[in-house]
Amino acid sequence: MRVTVIGTGYVGLVTGACLSYLGHRVTCVDSDPEKVAALQAGRVPIFEPHLEDLLILARERGGIDFAETLAGPVRESDVIFIAVGTPASANGSPDLRFLEAAARSIGAAMDANRQRVIVNKSTVPIGSGNLVESLIRDGSAAASVDPAAIRFGVVSNPEFLQEGSAIANSLYPDRIVVGAENAEMFALMEKLYRPIIEQTFAAPAFLPRPAGQSRVPFVATALTSAEMIKYAANAFLAMKISFANEMANICEKVGAEITQVARGIGLDARIGGRFLNAGVGWGGSCFGKDLQALTHTALEYGYRPLLLEATQEVNRQQRQIVIQKLQEKLFVLKGRTIGLLGLAFKPDTDDLRDAPSLTIAARLLQMGARVRAYDPIAMSVCRQQNPDLAIQYCGSVAELAGGADALVLVTEWQEFRTLDLSAVAQLMAHPVLIDGRNQIDPAAARKAGFDFSAIGHGLMREVSSVSHPRRVPEAAARLIPADQGKSGLQRLQ
Repeated sequence: MRVTVIGTGYVGLVTGACLSYLGHRVTCVDSDPEKVAALQAGRVPIFEPHLEDLLILARERGGIDFAETLAGPVRESDVIFIAVGTPASANGSPDLRFLEAAARSIGAAMDANRQRVIVNKSTVPIGSGNLVESLIRDGSAAASVDPAAIRFGVVSNPEFLQEGSAIANSLYPDRIVVGAENAEMFALMEKLYRPIIEQTFAAPAFLPRPAGQSRVPFVATALTSAEMIKYAANAFLAMKISFANEMANICEKVGAEITQVARGIGLDARIGGRFLNAGVGWGGSCFGKDLQALTHTALEYGYRPLLLEATQEVNRQQRQIVIQKLQEKLFVLKGRTIGLLGLAFKPDTDDLRDAPSLTIAARLLQMGARVRAYDPIAMSVCRQQNPDLAIQYCGSVAELAGGADALVLVTEWQEFRTLDLSAVAQLMAHPVLIDGRNQIDPAAARKAGFDFSAIGHGLMREVSSVSHPRRVPEAAARLIPADQGKSGLQRLQ
């Protein structure tokens, strides 16, 4: 099939690359000439594992190209994806300027030669399908095209991508959700996605098909239901993380261990263990924006979503936990040098949108501390996006730790899980380590000489305050994974 993707941001570029890899002919359109030129030259403007490799394969299979103008690709396409940004406005509602402009431009470019399906891939407010349809007809009328002559339907096809694993999420998804109003639109979308639904495509060598991967569910819903599914999914995942953080804070008060508690409840099939990781809170481009948008929608209809509000408030407070722990260890932070291990909101991405690191850094600087940071990928992006943030960027963990008063693990990069803790501690003025992601074995950190603290580890206070630490009961120990605490330490270069 011929496909146009409007927008070459994270969602648009991954979607276009995957569809082209499946054998469809794809044109990605973007109004930024520099971005289009870079993509035409094979340079990918975002960091996503294997995306460059996939684009090479996509050119060899279905074919993918990049353009600044929309008219030609739209007239040639059967399926047109709208994958533009919908950032949050000041009041929490999504800013739909880019979506509206794209819809009008599609209408102006369409002709009556074929049936087309217009796909809302962007996360849009509930009811936007109707808005896009009316704007397309407005665009056709403005271009002197008879709106009654063009044949198209609008569908909602929300994305469920996780940065760092977006290609796997696209090729081996849990489900494909499509909201539409007639059978013809469902049939066209099922045809587009058939290689994924039936898993008949050849898996790329760098991303083998998961064991047991079989037919992918194709979930056909009403337009508004598909739009709601996207918001509800992100709201629930954010709520699970905030719930884990709430429990972690209580664990510290009562002397329990959140890692044991999370494993104990996560083994319940009704709950599941994913997204129960306590830490400094969630970030990224989706959770905060989507929670605000869903809250705004609910309030428009006269309903106050208390659970959504609490999910956001817990996350805001969680970022301050690190500051409190630093104050407990160092008392006065003014003049202290604090090193941040990680900047990106999660590993395997350079995305800093709503990153906890930026909140923590800004608060430390406000309190008079000196802030250093090291991230394997995201430092250049942080420099560009935050030129006024007085962070000292370091080229290695060794440089970060040298003479520092404390380190804070903010992003759970693999590199940070395998540090030579003893070597790091010896470089510091005060060997204080706050593990904001519960990635480091507490016993190994203390043995290395660190004054160590993590999130939701109530037993640590007991260990540090008595001469004979209480042993974890044998029954509880059986809940701890067999490989927990193994380090595989690597020497600092």
